Amino acid sequence: MPFPTQPAARRLTRRAKRRLAWVGGIVAAVVIAVVAWAALSPGSYGGSRAGCVTVTVPSSTGGGLLHACGSDAKAMCRNAFARTDKISRLARPQCRLAGLTPAASSP
Repeated sequence: MPFPTQPAARRLTRRAKRRLAWVGGIVAAVVIAVVAWAALSPGSYGGSRAGCVTVTVPSSTGGGLLHACGSDAKAMCRNAFARTDKISRLARPQCRLAGLTPAASSP
Protein backbone atom coordinates (compact mmCIF):
# COMPACT_ATOMS: atom_id res chain seq x y z
CA MET A 1 0.00 0.00 0.00
CA PRO A 2 1.45 3.38 -0.91
CA PHE A 3 -0.13 5.23 2.04
CA PRO A 4 -0.77 3.63 5.40
CA THR A 5 -3.48 6.25 6.01
CA GLN A 6 -5.50 8.46 3.71
CA PRO A 7 -3.87 11.93 3.39
CA ALA A 8 -6.02 14.79 4.65
CA ALA A 9 -7.80 16.79 1.96
CA ARG A 10 -6.66 20.39 1.57
CA ARG A 11 -9.22 23.13 1.11
CA LEU A 12 -8.99 25.16 -2.07
CA THR A 13 -8.28 28.85 -1.75
CA ARG A 14 -10.48 31.41 -3.53
CA ARG A 15 -7.73 31.96 -6.07
CA ALA A 16 -7.45 28.23 -6.80
CA LYS A 17 -11.24 27.94 -7.16
CA ARG A 18 -11.29 30.89 -9.57
CA ARG A 19 -8.45 29.41 -11.62
CA LEU A 20 -10.23 26.05 -11.73
CA ALA A 21 -13.43 27.76 -12.90
CA TRP A 22 -11.53 29.59 -15.68
CA VAL A 23 -9.84 26.40 -16.88
CA GLY A 24 -13.17 24.54 -16.80
CA GLY A 25 -14.84 27.34 -18.76
CA ILE A 26 -12.10 27.37 -21.39
CA VAL A 27 -12.24 23.58 -21.78
CA ALA A 28 -16.05 23.71 -22.09
CA ALA A 29 -15.82 26.49 -24.73
CA VAL A 30 -13.28 24.49 -26.75
CA VAL A 31 -15.44 21.35 -26.59
CA ILE A 32 -18.54 23.31 -27.68
CA ALA A 33 -16.61 24.90 -30.56
CA VAL A 34 -15.29 21.53 -31.77
CA VAL A 35 -18.75 19.94 -31.59
CA ALA A 36 -20.31 22.86 -33.49
CA TRP A 37 -17.60 22.72 -36.17
CA ALA A 38 -18.01 18.94 -36.57
CA ALA A 39 -21.80 19.25 -36.84
CA LEU A 40 -21.84 22.14 -39.30
CA SER A 41 -18.79 21.43 -41.49
CA PRO A 42 -19.69 19.55 -44.69
CA GLY A 43 -16.29 17.87 -44.80
CA SER A 44 -13.76 17.83 -47.60
CA TYR A 45 -16.09 16.14 -50.10
CA GLY A 46 -19.24 18.16 -49.57
CA GLY A 47 -22.40 17.18 -51.40
CA SER A 48 -22.94 15.69 -54.82
CA ARG A 49 -22.74 18.38 -57.50
CA ALA A 50 -20.91 19.48 -60.65
CA GLY A 51 -19.90 16.01 -61.82
CA CYS A 52 -18.80 14.72 -58.39
CA VAL A 53 -20.77 12.09 -56.49
CA THR A 54 -20.61 11.46 -52.73
CA VAL A 55 -22.65 8.55 -51.36
CA THR A 56 -22.92 7.57 -47.70
CA VAL A 57 -23.23 3.79 -47.40
CA PRO A 58 -23.59 1.48 -44.40
CA SER A 59 -20.35 -0.14 -43.26
CA SER A 60 -18.99 -2.13 -40.37
CA THR A 61 -17.97 1.08 -38.58
CA GLY A 62 -21.33 2.78 -38.99
CA GLY A 63 -21.04 4.55 -42.31
CA GLY A 64 -18.64 4.99 -45.18
CA LEU A 65 -18.25 7.45 -48.03
CA LEU A 66 -17.98 6.63 -51.69
CA HIS A 67 -16.68 9.65 -53.57
CA ALA A 68 -15.86 10.01 -57.25
CA CYS A 69 -15.45 12.80 -59.78
CA GLY A 70 -15.20 12.94 -63.55
CA SER A 71 -15.04 9.66 -65.44
CA ASP A 72 -15.04 7.65 -62.20
CA ALA A 73 -18.32 9.34 -61.18
CA LYS A 74 -19.83 8.65 -64.62
CA ALA A 75 -18.89 4.96 -64.31
CA MET A 76 -20.29 4.82 -60.75
CA CYS A 77 -23.58 6.32 -61.89
CA ARG A 78 -23.79 4.14 -64.99
CA ASN A 79 -23.44 1.08 -62.71
CA ALA A 80 -25.91 2.50 -60.17
CA PHE A 81 -28.64 2.84 -62.79
CA ALA A 82 -27.87 -0.60 -64.27
CA ARG A 83 -28.04 -2.51 -60.96
CA THR A 84 -30.63 -2.97 -58.22
CA ASP A 85 -28.51 -3.58 -55.09
CA LYS A 86 -28.78 -1.35 -52.02
CA ILE A 87 -25.66 0.73 -52.74
CA SER A 88 -26.87 1.39 -56.29
CA ARG A 89 -30.24 2.56 -54.95
CA LEU A 90 -28.42 4.90 -52.53
CA ALA A 91 -26.21 6.25 -55.32
CA ARG A 92 -28.98 7.12 -57.80
CA PRO A 93 -30.28 10.28 -56.02
CA GLN A 94 -26.71 11.51 -55.61
CA CYS A 95 -26.04 10.90 -59.30
CA ARG A 96 -29.10 12.98 -60.14
CA LEU A 97 -27.85 15.80 -57.89
CA ALA A 98 -24.50 15.69 -59.70
CA GLY A 99 -26.26 15.83 -63.07
CA LEU A 100 -25.16 12.33 -64.03
CA THR A 101 -28.38 10.63 -65.08
CA PRO A 102 -28.21 7.65 -67.48
CA ALA A 103 -28.64 9.87 -70.54
CA ALA A 104 -25.96 12.32 -69.32
CA SER A 105 -23.47 9.58 -68.38
CA SER A 106 -23.35 7.88 -71.78
CA PRO A 107 -20.26 8.77 -73.88
